[in-house]
Amino acid sequence: MPCEKCLSAKTTARSEEEKKRLINRLARIEGQIRGIRNLVENDAYCVDILTQSAAAKSAFSAFNRELLRRHIEGCVVRDIKNDEADLDELMDIIGKLMK
Repeated sequence: MPCEKCLSAKTTARSEEEKKRLINRLARIEGQIRGIRNLVENDAYCVDILTQSAAAKSAFSAFNRELLRRHIEGCVVRDIKNDEADLDELMDIIGKLMK
């Protein structure tokens, strides 16, 4: 079933273990973002907020690296084997992640 919020009609099957790992990472990031919001609401010192923001950014980067690795090892390899490789798509997403 296609994702209603997705830009692509493509899907990627993930094991329950992989889904759990990714969702756990996202839950930790959500907690960090809520913590940052609380710091702002409580007029915390700017450096404290920036430190927590940097930690959340690092956590999100780690999530992206894990997902990109899975994409390359799974989706891209599969598409290359089927002569359906879309290297422009891969380069576009890498470019977006490197901004």
